[in-house]
Amino acid sequence: MAGINQTTMLALSMVVIASMIGAGGLGEEVLKATNRVAAGKGFEAGWAIVVLAIVIDRISQATAKSWEPPQR
Repeated sequence: MAGINQTTMLALSMVVIASMIGAGGLGEEVLKATNRVAAGKGFEAGWAIVVLAIVIDRISQATAKSWEPPQR
C-alpha cells in the first residue's frame, strides 16, 4: 500500500509539470498564475493541490490500516 501512496503523491507533484505540455486541471491554474505573475492565484491553486494530496494520503493510510491483521 505504501507504493500506491507514493505513486499518488508523485502524480500530484507532476500536475504542474504536466500542465506545461497541455494537461488541464489545477496545474494549469498554477501555470497561468505563474505566467501572469499573480502570486495570490498561484498560491490558491497550489494550496488546493496540497490539500488534495493530504486528503488522498489520509484515505490511503486508513485503507491500509483496515487491511492489516489485528494486533495481539
